[in-house]
Amino acid sequence: MSKFVQTAAEAVANIKNGSCVLIGGFGNAGQPMELIDALMDSGATDLTVVNNNAGQADAGLALLIKERRVKKIICSFPRQSDSWHFDEAYRAGEIELELVPQGNLAERLRAAGAGIGAFFTPTGYGTTLAEGKETREINGRNYVLEYPIYGDVALIKALTADEKGNLVYRKTARNFGPIMAAAATQTIVQVDNVVPTGSLDPENIVTPSIYTDVIVQIATESGAKARAEEAAKN
Repeated sequence: MSKFVQTAAEAVANIKNGSCVLIGGFGNAGQPMELIDALMDSGATDLTVVNNNAGQADAGLALLIKERRVKKIICSFPRQSDSWHFDEAYRAGEIELELVPQGNLAERLRAAGAGIGAFFTPTGYGTTLAEGKETREINGRNYVLEYPIYGDVALIKALTADEKGNLVYRKTARNFGPIMAAAATQTIVQVDNVVPTGSLDPENIVTPSIYTDVIVQIATESGAKARAEEAAKN
C-alpha cells in the first residue's frame, strides 16, 4: 500500500546523491514542480535526470541544472528559447547529454516497466544517434537495438489518488507519468486531491497502486480548475 506523507520535503527525503531520477512532464504539463523544488532543497546532487525536456526558464528542472545538481540528462528536446540554464551548463562541459528521440524515450521507459530486455526500432538508424549501437536488418528494414531506461526514483504528478494509491491524471498532464511510475524502483507522486477507496471509476485508473510508493497531496490551480470542470459536468 502506498505511503501518504504530509509534505513534499518528506516525500523526497530518501533520494540519494547519484540517483537516476525520472521526472514526468511534457514541458510544464504534468511536471511535478513542488516535488522538484523539494528535491532542490534536499541537497541531493550528482543526479542523472530523465525528462522529455531539459528545463524551462527559471523553474523546476531548470533550477536543478542551474545549481549543477544534474550530472547527466537523458531527454528528447534539450533546447528551446528558454533553456538557457541547460545551454550554459552544456557549453561549459558541466552536464552530459544523452539525446533520445521522443518515441524511443517513451518506449525505453515502457520497456523497463514491462520487463523487456531490449528492442529493435527503426528510429535513429543511419544517424549519429545510432553510432556504436547494434543494428539489424529485419524483413528488409534496418533497425537499431535500444535498451530500457530504469530509474531509482520517479517524480510524477497526477490529479487524483484514492486511499490505496491508484492514480488518475488530467488530460495531457498524463504524458510520461504512467510509464515512469512502472520503470522506477520507487515512485513518488504529488496529487491535487485524495478520495476514498472505491470513489474512482476503475476504467479511469491509469496507474494502479502497485506502482506508487509515496504520495503527497499538494493543491494547485490546475487541479482546482479540473475539479471545477468535473463538478460542472455533474
